[in-house]
Amino acid sequence: MKFEVSSNLKISPEDVDGLLTMKGVNWELSPLIYMTAPSGWSCKPIFEWPTGKVLFSSWILLFGILPIDRHTFFFSSIDRQRGFMESSSSITNKVWHHRRDIRINEALPQITDTVEFQCRLPILEYVLAPVYRLIFTHRHRVLRSYYDGSASQPVN
Repeated sequence: MKFEVSSNLKISPEDVDGLLTMKGVNWELSPLIYMTAPSGWSCKPIFEWPTGKVLFSSWILLFGILPIDRHTFFFSSIDRQRGFMESSSSITNKVWHHRRDIRINEALPQITDTVEFQCRLPILEYVLAPVYRLIFTHRHRVLRSYYDGSASQPVN
């Protein structure tokens, strides 16, 4: 399964860095989801994380309390100005590809999240696809609310 969510944000290109931290991820996910991280990673900007190796596992907590999955982080590529490509897995998903593209359009960033996943139990894909889409729609709603942004169509 695959989907995209995209937003134009009124944020300076320099401030986009704040979106590429675990603190930024959890801010976007709040209050629905919270992802744990070892202390050495929670404050480290994602663009400083190494690529090409498993980094750590994170508990995915529903409403910050109830463990619902265990996610293992693996980044294929990270670019401070253009985004990242995460190729991870979890207890639920044998494949989890999350790409965040950052494009500067008319001096303002367009943030596009593309998610492609494959559940270990294929029937779960039909149950989880709308849930994952809801979570990423929520993330972008948080971003647009804070940065006075708007929904946009992804640029291919």
